[in-house]
Amino acid sequence: MLEQLFQFLVTGITVGSLYALVGLGFALIYNASDVVNFAQGEFVMLGAMTAISLVAVGFPLPLAAVAAILITIGVGLALERFAIEPSLGASVVTTIIITIGAAIFLRGVALLIWGKDFHALPAFSGDAPIHLGGATLLPQSLWVMGATVLLVVLVRAFLNKTLLGKALLACSVNRAAAQLVGINVRVMLRLAYGLSAGLGAIAGILIAPITFSSYEAGIMLGLKGFCAAIIGGMGNPMGAVAGGLLLGVLEALGAGLISSGYKDAITFLFVLMVLFFEPTGLFGHKSADRV
Repeated sequence: MLEQLFQFLVTGITVGSLYALVGLGFALIYNASDVVNFAQGEFVMLGAMTAISLVAVGFPLPLAAVAAILITIGVGLALERFAIEPSLGASVVTTIIITIGAAIFLRGVALLIWGKDFHALPAFSGDAPIHLGGATLLPQSLWVMGATVLLVVLVRAFLNKTLLGKALLACSVNRAAAQLVGINVRVMLRLAYGLSAGLGAIAGILIAPITFSSYEAGIMLGLKGFCAAIIGGMGNPMGAVAGGLLLGVLEALGAGLISSGYKDAITFLFVLMVLFFEPTGLFGHKSADRV
């Protein structure tokens, strides 16, 4: 029984790491603009599918991954420039509808380019399973967990130690005051979209060797990342990471101990419970103006 629990825990941390990266992207954009970007899942899909296509035409895997990340960042910047920026000052509902429309548009383009087929990316370091304390995991799972830890550390250092990161945090506290002290809020908004798109692309590339990817692969990952951001407290980057890991572990335990058919239901039920008892999230700011 203990070995099974350890296996579920390892699986949950692997999946939760992906939710954490997607949730981190949600939190960064929400901090800069108060916008919930429902196209975040499509960044995950674009990163994976672009890398798969580049590898298929002969690019080495590292070069394909870097190119896919840069292309996805370009898409994120284009989304901000041509869809979000013209709607600044619009209501929250309007901006949410815009991001949902952008997500549908990106899925439609992906469907035209790649079709409905499922595609896979080669594993970074082989497929031979690793046995660890009674649990079995793929080498790619170590890549997922290791890359997530590294990215979270880098994002935290960026936000807390660099001038640009502090300016981004200042926008999250009070955009008007940040603008008054000379911070270019539009530049910060573009930075947030670029960072979130890059994080989404990395998440997609990391998971592509484990699960097949397709034009609609970002839908559920986007929803789970959004749930992670809600659980951690919308606008709290490190809270989103913790929420993603917690969500992944709960999902794996629910699938293993109850039934895999209920894993999504367990996830969304937990989110509803968190919202009921802690509307600002488990690690959210306890204030009335940021709900």
